[in-house]
Amino acid sequence: MKIKLINPNTTARMTETMAICARAVAGAGTEVYAATSSMGPPSIEGWYDESLALPGLLAEVAAGEREGMDGYVIACFGDPGLFAARELARGPVIGIAEAAMHAASVIAPSFAVVTTLARTTGMAWHLAERYGMTRFCRNVRATDVAVLDLDRPGSAARRLIADECRRALEDDGADAIVLGCAGMADLARAIEDEIGVPVVEGVTAALKWVEALAGLGLATAKRGEYARPLAKRYDGPLADFSPRDA
Repeated sequence: MKIKLINPNTTARMTETMAICARAVAGAGTEVYAATSSMGPPSIEGWYDESLALPGLLAEVAAGEREGMDGYVIACFGDPGLFAARELARGPVIGIAEAAMHAASVIAPSFAVVTTLARTTGMAWHLAERYGMTRFCRNVRATDVAVLDLDRPGSAARRLIADECRRALEDDGADAIVLGCAGMADLARAIEDEIGVPVVEGVTAALKWVEALAGLGLATAKRGEYARPLAKRYDGPLADFSPRDA
């Protein structure tokens, strides 16, 4: 089984960290192909960043179809381009926020999301509503740690995130934590050991979900909203993205 993990931002070192985490949980017959977007923002920290990350992300999905991938993980907590990617892909496509929230709702009666900048909390709430998770989600908490500071030497990111997780348990009554950034993937186990409750990060959760769906032989529906994009000619710089078949 071949699963493509796509980092929609252009920071390759984040992709490498996520790939290590994903490969650590992948089944014996699963190959994880990690890809970094070739165009767009170095980090996704708002709606504008997210919008401009989509062409690079979709280019990687299109390439994955030519490469014979069995499924995809969109490795950004905003789940950018998720539905558009499903139009392009034959196999299952899972976003890491989607995976993490659903996993947390199964193993605990409630959870809180601990994310990066305060400006992204509305995006997380939007996804919780989209996925029917608002009845489980007690709060979305920001640490005001920038995405690119997560692995910067000397950064206080891990301490700030762990402290915010503790506040979510004490102040919000959360029973589990969802880490709200793909760049936090390698922090989950250490923080779980520190705070004593389940800590879910979406990179590994999404990888296992894609693995399970593809293993069951389930593909993305190709009628209705997830049908292939309609063939038409796009103009300007996006001409190369023109759908070529109906």
